[in-house]
Amino acid sequence: MMVGMDGDAEGPRGARGPRGEFAPDVTGRPIWRLLLRGLGVYLPGWEMPAGALRVRDGTAPPGFGPPAYLDGEAGFGVQVPDRRRGLEPDREIYVRGRENPSFGIVVAGPSAAIGSRVVDAGVLMRFARRLTFEELFDTGDADSVPYAVRGARAVENVVFLDRAAGIGLCAEVDPQTRALGCPLYVRIGGPAERTVRAYGVAQPVRSHS
Repeated sequence: MMVGMDGDAEGPRGARGPRGEFAPDVTGRPIWRLLLRGLGVYLPGWEMPAGALRVRDGTAPPGFGPPAYLDGEAGFGVQVPDRRRGLEPDREIYVRGRENPSFGIVVAGPSAAIGSRVVDAGVLMRFARRLTFEELFDTGDADSVPYAVRGARAVENVVFLDRAAGIGLCAEVDPQTRALGCPLYVRIGGPAERTVRAYGVAQPVRSHS
């Protein structure tokens, strides 16, 4: 399903919270807004994160740890215990802009569907672009191929949510440098607590992988 992605309301610009330090340089970007949209669609009733707790190499706020890791300027990655073909996660595609639109996609399902034991920005973005192509391509209409290709190439933000595993990972293409990275990692609480905790890198990531 594809919907418009309007509005530029930024996330909280707060300073320090009781359990860590917020990273407003992450929450002010489109990937944060896409994350909140995705949580609203796939985790209705869960408490939205007030901000992203800052994670630095060697210093992590409470709750951050395996299966996630921080890979310097490339941002976050996760280690996935399994990989399986044929899984079909849910997805929602969003479009920003008119003349030169950029696409964002929220994917919800088992991490094993990504097909890699280690998921970083490059792996997640390739997976998101493949899903976008499949969503836009009409097997009965050859003319849909160019549109599907353009749409897949225009994906610049992706949010992946695995509620069963309690994790989420977000990748983005920096609009200025075109660098690719994962600036956000998410921990999802179970049905009893219904909380979502977000972790962010201190500065916009700078990886060209």
